[in-house]
Amino acid sequence: MDGIDGRVRNAVDVWLRWLPRWQIGSARPRTRICRRCTGSPIAAAAGFGPDVPHPVQHALIGRMSAIVEDAVDEYTARNLPLLQRELERAAARKRRAGYQPAEGLEPEFQGLDVDPQPQPGEPFLFTLGELTGTGASEQEPREPLSDEAKAALRHEIELSDECARSTGTAVCLALTDHRERIAEAVDRLVEPQIAALVSDMFRGLDGPDERPRGGLF
Repeated sequence: MDGIDGRVRNAVDVWLRWLPRWQIGSARPRTRICRRCTGSPIAAAAGFGPDVPHPVQHALIGRMSAIVEDAVDEYTARNLPLLQRELERAAARKRRAGYQPAEGLEPEFQGLDVDPQPQPGEPFLFTLGELTGTGASEQEPREPLSDEAKAALRHEIELSDECARSTGTAVCLALTDHRERIAEAVDRLVEPQIAALVSDMFRGLDGPDERPRGGLF
């Protein structure tokens, strides 16, 4: 796990530089549960409460997840030749699958819908989802694996999963050291936006002729 502390620190630094650019009014509402963030131990390690907007959490969780994925990729390339070969074949098939709009996105956008929800009566000329697969080429057939190769591959997958679990634990432990920085940034940059939005909502609910009647209410 050498270098995990430094990678986590650098990722938090990048997230802190990104956070001032985030605006609550530009966040698109989600129509589906985010599988990356829902119940994530990374969110708990970061100290995120339930009121922290999903895009803010998603951007940091994505960067932490990338650390785990990179560590697993490095371990696989060094120690798991069968799994590495299968991953390279899968990558080649993906390249032949044509344009994939969800590939190569920044962590704050990974796993999110690539297209916004259409407005009634205002259809899109085209969507990125409709372009998926553009330029695809014919897939090459592959030889089936023997039973021995399947068993060996399953064993390497188990080792890869164990690497992911241990790296994920190390990332969460390292992230707890940055809770204070994360909380301070959320309080300073996010909470005022939420308060302003709530204030505007309540202001819109007040009738034009309503006046305070004394006391708190």
